[in-house]
Amino acid sequence: MSLLHSKMMPNLDPRMMKQAMKRMGIKQEELDAEQVIIRLHDKDLILDAPSVSKVNMMGQESYQISGEVREVSRDEPEGMFSEEDIATVMEQAHASKEEATKALEESGGDLAAAIMELKAKE
Repeated sequence: MSLLHSKMMPNLDPRMMKQAMKRMGIKQEELDAEQVIIRLHDKDLILDAPSVSKVNMMGQESYQISGEVREVSRDEPEGMFSEEDIATVMEQAHASKEEATKALEESGGDLAAAIMELKAKE
């Protein structure tokens, strides 16, 4: 039973809720998501390590997403990476902002991998 269902109906037995959902043709599956990005025209809403459930109700799929959201302006060239992350890579690897941003992109945002890659190039 999802957190949403337990909050909406706190006195309902989880087993009974599951059976009721099955009778109504509702299937729910927890997804092992690492990140969710919602792209808006001027910014991205990014949820790292979110809780994501895929719900199928009578053939109609929808997703329930919860977690801590951070906003990133789409005007920023580094897009997905915080200034703090870029500064950390710059400082630790003695690199320029452009080099640090590129290393973060190539490492998928992994700070340690980005730093190690830049240090290997020294």
